Amino acid sequence: MSELYLIERTDGHPYVVKINEPRVVKFESIYLNHYQSSNLLPKLTFLEPSNTYLVYSFITGSTDYPDGNKTEILQTLVHGLINNYKQVSAEQGWGWVDQPSKSWRDFLEDERSAKSKMIGVHLGDKDHELICNLVQSIEEEKEAFLLHGDCGVHNFIFEGGRLKGVIDPTPVIGDPLYDVIYAFCSSPDDLTIETFHLILDQVRFKREASVTTIYEKVLIGLYLRIGTAIKHHPSDLDSYLLSWQYWRAIVTQCKNREA
Repeated sequence: MSELYLIERTDGHPYVVKINEPRVVKFESIYLNHYQSSNLLPKLTFLEPSNTYLVYSFITGSTDYPDGNKTEILQTLVHGLINNYKQVSAEQGWGWVDQPSKSWRDFLEDERSAKSKMIGVHLGDKDHELICNLVQSIEEEKEAFLLHGDCGVHNFIFEGGRLKGVIDPTPVIGDPLYDVIYAFCSSPDDLTIETFHLILDQVRFKREASVTTIYEKVLIGLYLRIGTAIKHHPSDLDSYLLSWQYWRAIVTQCKNREA
């Protein structure tokens, strides 16, 4: 939705000029400023005082996702960005920074409700009910962090098959695992429990959550991604539906063992 310009420079270090609605520009600049030390984010150079545009460094590479390298890509994401996340105040609310909800659960419920309408008959009534119950039973977060909010492979820059940059944040106040799971579910390949643990083991924000609770969060993230896939990537739907059955079985087995 943005208007973008590439500004070439004689020193070989080009810039991007990005124009959008002031609220979008403002909150993207807040995220880039907050994590300016990350080597995966573009460096914010200038913010127009009325928030009509911003200027940041151009990251060379391609947005073409390299299949077969998911674990390394997401481990790089965790170490280069997510493990550097900082706590922020949640006094203004949770979820989308520009349209906050009263709680993290309320934010997830709004997302679930919107995606439920998109998914419709692609999943059964019991599937929809399961996610509704999981969202309602999720523990409220006590520590708030500033998240990317759209941390998927469509916003990654690659070079030589490796992750080089992350662009286009739509900031969210919430749980860092949200960005981890979002990234994991953002492509339909390699959505296995083994791959997830290779990524999760690198994350420093696991606190004392049980494995079952974390798997439930994966299932919620996968549900939200299925809704997005139906709208934007329908060719991925069959793969996601197979992954849904796989992760639903994992969650069911964990809950049965605990019972």
